[in-house]
Amino acid sequence: MVAVNGSGEKWRLVLLGALLICGLILEFGQCQQDEQEGRTTPPDRKPKSSKGKPVRGAGKATTKPKPRAKATPSPPPVHLTQVVNKGKFQRVADSLSIRSGDTLELRCKGNPVEWGVPVYLEEDDEGRLRTVQHVRYGTLTLSNSTGADTGEYTCFPMYCEDRDCRKVYDKAVKVFVFFPDPQELFVPSSSYYEVIQLRTNWPTVLPCQVTSPDAKVSLHREFPPVEVAVDGAEITFNVKQGFTIHRPKLHHAGELYCVASLGNLRQSSIKYMLIYVNYPVAPPTPVIQASSNSVAIGQNLQVTCTVIGEQDVVIDFTWEYPGQQIGRPLYTQDSVHPDGGDLGRQQSQTVLLVDEVREVDGGTYTCTAQNLQGSRTISTTIKVLAAAAKDKVKVKPKPKKP
Repeated sequence: MVAVNGSGEKWRLVLLGALLICGLILEFGQCQQDEQEGRTTPPDRKPKSSKGKPVRGAGKATTKPKPRAKATPSPPPVHLTQVVNKGKFQRVADSLSIRSGDTLELRCKGNPVEWGVPVYLEEDDEGRLRTVQHVRYGTLTLSNSTGADTGEYTCFPMYCEDRDCRKVYDKAVKVFVFFPDPQELFVPSSSYYEVIQLRTNWPTVLPCQVTSPDAKVSLHREFPPVEVAVDGAEITFNVKQGFTIHRPKLHHAGELYCVASLGNLRQSSIKYMLIYVNYPVAPPTPVIQASSNSVAIGQNLQVTCTVIGEQDVVIDFTWEYPGQQIGRPLYTQDSVHPDGGDLGRQQSQTVLLVDEVREVDGGTYTCTAQNLQGSRTISTTIKVLAAAAKDKVKVKPKPKKP
């Protein structure tokens, strides 16, 4: 601590303190000004890049942020309820059972929504089906129901842009509705039989659709008259679909039908004619080969097209050849026999025969092989050689005169 003697010395110290305070005030004001003007960088430091940030100050350009792409909005999830009584609702499960003759009323939360109904109702609802779109939900009402109305009912939320709307399938809600009919155990059909194609390794459904979930259903063969075993693996049953043959084989073919029983009532379905088709895995891969790629006029030519594929799969061959331009007829020899190199495989072959080749027979020969999965094409080019010139007659030279 410094002791101050005298009034003069005292005033000098007061004046020095005032100057120091003024200096601090001025420095603080300069700092505030620097901060407002963007904090001026000292000369011994490198300025920092602004990286596109807007700069304050009059007369200076500002950088606008890029507009973000709008994400496609997704409609809110829909909820499906059943109107039990006026003002009373219950959430539906995956299936409902409504007594035949009663009214079905469903409510689906969402705006807008669209309804999907069984094919029978789409074709002709006889004025019994009514759908209404309200502000927050849509309703479906089916009056005077029958067993034929049994099936799947779907509520689709809609995504709309202006007036263009489309269904959002992955957010749809479904319910399968049974309408038990004491007189009809099967959903009525307009035909007496249905032809169903059995494809190799392709599940096939026999749509024995019942009107009541409580009905017991079995599968039967017309000839010989036996019940078909349903083992839950090769053949399964679903009360909403019918019987499914998961891996059809030749022995599954024939005339089959379903039998349903409920209480004292027992009924048969329509007949299903199952036709087995050995469905190929892929289109055929043909290989083409000619007896010779260069043929002289007058010689014979053979072009062979071969396919190695699955057994019992029919291959159709077609040819395109130069002689078609002048109406030259097509002669082929077709054959099918087992492939010796691989069990369960067969060789299908066609041979195009061209007798006494002419100049017009030169060009491209194309073979197309087709099965139920599609077709593939392969080609080869044949060159026709001109006829050899006749040997010149050798003339003996005249003997020289002596």
